Amino acid sequence: MSGRSSLFPSTALVTGAAGGIGRAIVDRLEQDGADVQELDLVTGFDVSDPTAWQAIERVELACLNAGITTSTPSIIELTGDEYRRVVAVNVHGVVYGVRRLAREMDEGDAIVVTASLAGLTGVESDPIYALTKHAVVGFVRSVAPQLAERGIRINAVCPGFADTPMVAGELRKSLAEADFPLLQPDEVAETVLRAARSDGTGEAWIVQPGREPEPYRFRGIPGPRTAGKEGIAPPL
Repeated sequence: MSGRSSLFPSTALVTGAAGGIGRAIVDRLEQDGADVQELDLVTGFDVSDPTAWQAIERVELACLNAGITTSTPSIIELTGDEYRRVVAVNVHGVVYGVRRLAREMDEGDAIVVTASLAGLTGVESDPIYALTKHAVVGFVRSVAPQLAERGIRINAVCPGFADTPMVAGELRKSLAEADFPLLQPDEVAETVLRAARSDGTGEAWIVQPGREPEPYRFRGIPGPRTAGKEGIAPPL
């Protein structure tokens, strides 16, 4: 049985809240009357610092949205510092957040992680960003069952290119030249709320311009063909 009230969520937190999608999520939550904690590096909260998370207390909904990209698509030019920072923010920040929240949240509470379509496909323009988002999608799907035992739901949203400062420079230019439509941040924010209020868990919600948001349908992995063992799922 769900522990959610009809006004869910009444309390929330958003990481990466200072701009772009994070700002839109905050605005959307506040429209529904939620009390929102805005966490961002510009206001002194570093998601990649595990000690920072120790001060976070229970909220009904946590939107783990903070994320950054690299400055180069070239694996040759990528510096070690930049690689470590992107992984720290995009992956460690999610893991540390989920770990803390799992200890504090109650039945009916929810976590929504901002992943990306880059977590479901190859991205030649930023392989490291794609690496981190694949990790996030895999983590959400894998950790969901143990959180479900505590009555906590966790889902990811996987937006395509959105009209935010993250889409800049040559990428923005190439999208404009191709007349490729960009998502608006409020479209992503609306899907975050839908994912948070759904009864599903371990899902990756697709957000693309002009399409109804929906959970991605993972095909699953091939099973064994050993005689007598066909169709048996591995004990993952």
